[in-house]
Amino acid sequence: MEVELKLLLDPEHAPALRCHPLLAQYATGTPVVLSMHDIYFDTSDLRLCRQQAGLRVRRVDDDWTQTMKAGGTIAGGLHSRNEWEGPVDGPEPDLDALRKRMRGKNPWRALLREPEIRDGLRPVFSTRIERSVWQLRLPQGDAIECVLDQGSIISCEHSIAISEVELELKAGRADSLFELALALLQDLPLQVGQMSKAERGYRLAAGMPLAAVKAPALALDAFMTAQQAFQAIATHCLQHMLDNQAGVTAGDVESLHQMRVGLRRLRSALQMFKALLALPDELRRELDWLAQALSAARDWDVLAGDTLARLEEGEGGLAPLQQAARVLAQDYHGQAGRAVASPRATRLFLSLTRWLQAAGWRDTITSRQRLRLDVRVPRFARQALLRSQRRLLTRGKDLLRLAPPARHRVRIAAKKARYATEFFASLYDADEVKSYVKWLSVLQDELGWRNDNEVADGLLRALAEMQPDLLPQAAYARGFLAAQLQGGAGKALARPWRRYAAALLPSHVSIADA
Repeated sequence: MEVELKLLLDPEHAPALRCHPLLAQYATGTPVVLSMHDIYFDTSDLRLCRQQAGLRVRRVDDDWTQTMKAGGTIAGGLHSRNEWEGPVDGPEPDLDALRKRMRGKNPWRALLREPEIRDGLRPVFSTRIERSVWQLRLPQGDAIECVLDQGSIISCEHSIAISEVELELKAGRADSLFELALALLQDLPLQVGQMSKAERGYRLAAGMPLAAVKAPALALDAFMTAQQAFQAIATHCLQHMLDNQAGVTAGDVESLHQMRVGLRRLRSALQMFKALLALPDELRRELDWLAQALSAARDWDVLAGDTLARLEEGEGGLAPLQQAARVLAQDYHGQAGRAVASPRATRLFLSLTRWLQAAGWRDTITSRQRLRLDVRVPRFARQALLRSQRRLLTRGKDLLRLAPPARHRVRIAAKKARYATEFFASLYDADEVKSYVKWLSVLQDELGWRNDNEVADGLLRALAEMQPDLLPQAAYARGFLAAQLQGGAGKALARPWRRYAAALLPSHVSIADA
């Protein structure tokens, strides 16, 4: 199993890495420089890619090597993958030799026997890379291979540049990769890398643009402890954020929304486990900073899009108002992109992953908290979901008569109840979860547009102050939104609230608490 941390580095900073004092201090010898030509193979319908596998043949000098990587996970930039490698005679893969290197039964060994694979492989893209390799031995004994790759990925007439650092663990603790990365980050503007060269090559070959990534379903094992469940949940949320990092940097609206969702889910998970463990204050402050960096762009996006789109045209039209809001949204997107691409954000992502990997909270908690962290997750899930349900039912009492600040607290409770349910959904009956989440979602939507109107009122007031010529349109829009709130506070909320209360999950999960 290959375990590596991938980092992106602007080519102009490559010389600074090559002469970095840490590499000189920890290197066991002089760096090795290799010129590599890789050819990636797949079928015309990308069968290997669809099975989360990549097959390449690499030439270094006159030697050819084939490598297949498949499966594995990515967590906070830490890539863990199955890897099989061996020599070949030339630029074509030898599937029989590759299968012999795979021990036991696994789906990729069987995959290589399929006629579609054996008869249909063809080159899809290639890379040309100059690689510099340092073998490092850290003071605590961990062995790490540091690799600097610079070059390009080529597919037909298209190409993209490559400049990245890979820290591969050869022996020792995985968190030593993060310690080294954080030390390098003090001098170099690194970013966490999410995509392998193979994934980037496939995107280039298929002409796939960057797209927002939604959080996949999370599957928890009923035999996990509460601590293991927390690590899985928090890592899942952090990975959701990182999956959208490139999109946010590129200014994609939906990617920013998804990163913000991932951040809110992470903070909700930390809140849910706060009686058992605590995030260090420094990391909590940095999460607050990132949330603030993302929220302004999202607020202006919603105003320029969904909120103003619900309004009927007033005298003079709303187009100038929408355009002004869009311009501000773009400005804030630029600020958010720069924040997410900054060394400060990289430090946050690396530090969070290291804290999660090393269970950094265990040194600061009591023995009673340790015992509670060691209980099986079904027991913890039952208690956590009951708390979230009680909180929402309490805050939502007399919902139709609540003032906006109290209604906002109901919305927050509904959101946290939904996140908690999604975290532990795999421990419940699927049909019960589906019904419960459905009415939670409807309730969130009804409360959500009301909150958007409240936020929009403040933004429109600020916009009119910045651009006084928009005062008439802003005043009209504020009046229209206020009328919507007054006219839509009753029946539309009553039904989802009743249906949510009827769909409450039972006080037990379907798996024993053993």
